[in-house]
Amino acid sequence: MLQENGYKRGFVPYGLGAFLIGIVGGFSTVFSPAFVQDMGLDYSNTTWTALAQAMSTASCAPFLGKLGDVIGRRRTLLLGIAVFTLGNILSAVASSLFFMLVARFVVGVGTAAIGPVILAYIATEFPRDRVAKGFSLYMLLSSASVILGPSLGGIIVASYGWRDMLWICVGICVAVLAACIWFSPKESLSQKTLEHFDLSGALAVLAFFSLMLCIPSFGQNLGWSSLPFLSVLGAALMSLILLILIERRAEHPILSGRFIKRKVFVLSILTLFLTQGLMQANMTNIIVFVNYTLPENTAVSGYAISVMYIGMSLGAVILGPLADKFEPKRVLTVSLLLTGLGCALLLLFSAATAAYLLMASLGILGFGLGANGTILMKVCLSGLSQEQAGGGTGTYGLFRDIAAPFGVAVFVPLFTNRIAGQIAQGAEAGAAAVASIHSLAVAELLCVGFGICAVLLLPKMIKGKEAI
Repeated sequence: MLQENGYKRGFVPYGLGAFLIGIVGGFSTVFSPAFVQDMGLDYSNTTWTALAQAMSTASCAPFLGKLGDVIGRRRTLLLGIAVFTLGNILSAVASSLFFMLVARFVVGVGTAAIGPVILAYIATEFPRDRVAKGFSLYMLLSSASVILGPSLGGIIVASYGWRDMLWICVGICVAVLAACIWFSPKESLSQKTLEHFDLSGALAVLAFFSLMLCIPSFGQNLGWSSLPFLSVLGAALMSLILLILIERRAEHPILSGRFIKRKVFVLSILTLFLTQGLMQANMTNIIVFVNYTLPENTAVSGYAISVMYIGMSLGAVILGPLADKFEPKRVLTVSLLLTGLGCALLLLFSAATAAYLLMASLGILGFGLGANGTILMKVCLSGLSQEQAGGGTGTYGLFRDIAAPFGVAVFVPLFTNRIAGQIAQGAEAGAAAVASIHSLAVAELLCVGFGICAVLLLPKMIKGKEAI
């Protein structure tokens, strides 16, 4: 454990890494539509650029986190930022869709290397009674930096083009890399040889979870009975069998069964899947809802989404740290109730919904989700040993990152397909959107209710004023 206040100085390069992912990620949200338009491609191709990055971000996190346990967090952080920079350089010079998919995959690899070592540092180096505060700081740096990206990125793309915007991102990457090299303290972990790294397990993890993330996108875009979807589904099942066989025999498995089988992990991940997917799904659904009901003022959905990210930042800072002082599952129950309130406000939506109601719904939802994410990290990751921290945080990051795509796969079709069905039956488009958003609210409230039930089953972490 670092000396008192030494952990704060040691966190500086990791905080810079969190800021880098957030700010460049925010900038990058606006380049994909501009890229496909510039290439003369259909807008549906933006799905594939996002999927390419999501695949590597999630599927590489477990074994790159494990790599941090082997070669050291400092080396892994710097390596991750270097790969992240390379991915943005390749994106800036991309001349075809395939080239861009490769580039975004490389960006995701860099993200997957950076994220777990940040969480591992907080889980192991912060004092036990300040871990939630550390995760709150991480969430603040990540979500607050995203707020600036879309608006500034949109201005740059409109004025100069998407390539120039990406070169600005490259400049930010280089500056952060130089700062991290300067501020990084000497590695405190004892490094091991690569004999301790499960290479075959890493490849199996990459194959299975990449294919798993393709399932919802292929189903939604190509059809649930199409040959490409069925092929991906079959390949995913085969790779899952191979992954299980490899990891059972591994001396140092990438996915630790002992870590995953814990009650606290299973219930935390179940809560993530039931609630965190609501964020991305509601962002998409609000945009669609506004397009149907307020076609003359579609910009209002962008304001509402910005308010949601502000809410996430506030939830992480205000409610998240309370898990250090009070029983985490009680604080988590409160944050889930706020998440449910944000979803319940969807029931008040009408064809003439005011902008303030849209913002209130996403703002309260974001506040609850920002706190949820912070507290669940404390619940699931506290107490990890130095030797297991990277692999554990990488595994947690994997399941956290695939929660949102699967939430989108469930809730977006639930909303959009209902609208299409009602319009086909002769309903007016605005009325169909209102009826669909109300049905969506009921489904989301049920998910939040089940999430609260899962949280109440979590073991206690604090008895009196002492951590268990």
